[in-house]
Amino acid sequence: MAITEPRGQVEPRLGTLLRYVHTLQYMRPIQIVGRAWLGLHRPTPDTRAAPAKRPVSQALQAPVAGIPALIGADRLRFLNVERSCVVASDWRPQGADKLWIYNLHYFDDLSARDTHLRRNWHRRLLERWVAENPPGEGVAWDSFPLSRRIVNWVKWSLCGGELPAMCQSSLAVQARWLRRRLEYHLLGNHLVANAKALVHAGLYFAGPEAERWYAQGMSIMARELREQILSDGGHFERSPMYHALVLEDLLDVVNLLRAYARRPPAEWFGVIAAMRRWLKVMSHPDGQIAFFNDAAFAVAPTSAALEAFAARLGLEPVSDPGEAAVTLAPSGYLRARIGPAYLLCDCAPVGPDHQPGHAHADTLSFELSLGERRLFVNSGTSQYTLDRERHRQRGTAAHNTVVVDEQNSSEVWAGFRVARRARAQLQTARATSQEVLIAGSHDGYRRLPGRNQHNRQWRLDERSLSIADQVSGAFGSAAARFHLHPGVGARLLSTDAVELVPTTGGRARMTFEGAAAVEISPSHWYPEFGLEVANCCVVAKFAGDALTTQVVWT
Repeated sequence: MAITEPRGQVEPRLGTLLRYVHTLQYMRPIQIVGRAWLGLHRPTPDTRAAPAKRPVSQALQAPVAGIPALIGADRLRFLNVERSCVVASDWRPQGADKLWIYNLHYFDDLSARDTHLRRNWHRRLLERWVAENPPGEGVAWDSFPLSRRIVNWVKWSLCGGELPAMCQSSLAVQARWLRRRLEYHLLGNHLVANAKALVHAGLYFAGPEAERWYAQGMSIMARELREQILSDGGHFERSPMYHALVLEDLLDVVNLLRAYARRPPAEWFGVIAAMRRWLKVMSHPDGQIAFFNDAAFAVAPTSAALEAFAARLGLEPVSDPGEAAVTLAPSGYLRARIGPAYLLCDCAPVGPDHQPGHAHADTLSFELSLGERRLFVNSGTSQYTLDRERHRQRGTAAHNTVVVDEQNSSEVWAGFRVARRARAQLQTARATSQEVLIAGSHDGYRRLPGRNQHNRQWRLDERSLSIADQVSGAFGSAAARFHLHPGVGARLLSTDAVELVPTTGGRARMTFEGAAAVEISPSHWYPEFGLEVANCCVVAKFAGDALTTQVVWT
């Protein structure tokens, strides 16, 4: 007798299958083969003696100094969470997020501010890591933390730290392990980090084996930079945070090459200059990055910190483009600046088709600063756990854009996956001495029954920002969301007007034409991992198919 499943159980399974189909169709064969290889092949750690250490030709320039994480001899703080690391099992703490555990194994504190004051703590922790993390076992030997750790150990050794003999031996074992477990299943910034680690290990040690690590790392970096850095200087994952991390990777490698009397490829300097300029444009007047896709403060260096590092390397200064309107193509971001207003708009792809792991469903969202104060903010990123909260933070409703029928504009799922995704199109970007006009559209809602398309136009002048939204096709509901910085309060003045009062002075007013209702809802901003700050969100519901929002400030 055949058993027929109830319809309610069949559809969710079919929906899951379709999400996989729509996700896998974009993946490259090397990603699928790479994932199978990592799952099936587990090499035996190569514990032969380490090659001899290579002498340096000149001192390493001071790298970017991050925020200290080692706050006691065995007490660490990552992602705004503190834990102790006293016994061997603490390297794999129960109940900790995987990203926290990864940070524990990065050893970023070796390059943090005032590292010399913690040198004895560092040495003890280094020796404990080798003794308590056997080769090839556990998260400690995952390729990404392994890559970060190799680089940090080498930089620490070259900047005055004395790497214990057992750690030098382990460093070679780690490089050999990494070489056989490169992250081709992920590609993107992960593969750049792998290559950077091979270059660091390959130059730190001498001899034929080390030269092979160096050659492989440089080859990967050369190939990946050609693909990953777009012609406008943007990193192809379209996350300002990961852009800054990859830029730091590139500057670190230039620093290392010079220390060992190796000549960096000439074309890298043009790439670095373009990346520096891109980051300047995508940073607000407060000096911090905009929140598009996965982004948060206190993970990557700021533009100012990277500029200071570039100066120590003797690179020429890079200026911010002075135009009222700057189009970063093919990244898909636009910046408008008139008077006190600094507007950043997203007409970008969610990321490279084969690797949108850090994408949010944020197409046609925007952020706005007035002077050095942020006014409208996307919600940011506070975690990488694979749960409902991660899904919510990636969703369209967490961004300053339009939600149709309570759906996401791109099908973000499973933490780092995207199935069907919005395709954005920039239609207009022009500036006069009085105003900037930007217009774009996306088709992310074409998969809905109404076959909807979202069109948005921003018009900016010295005193106001006008946003015209139009949604084509039939739909049950549509709402534009405007998330306010926590320093901005909101008060409903009437059915179609809201007063905004920044705590640092000044006022702004929002009015709406074509709204069925306007509400002020409690929300949250996530400026750092592990940090949640209460804020407000102004929600304007469409009465028809069009809504115009006017923001005026004094």
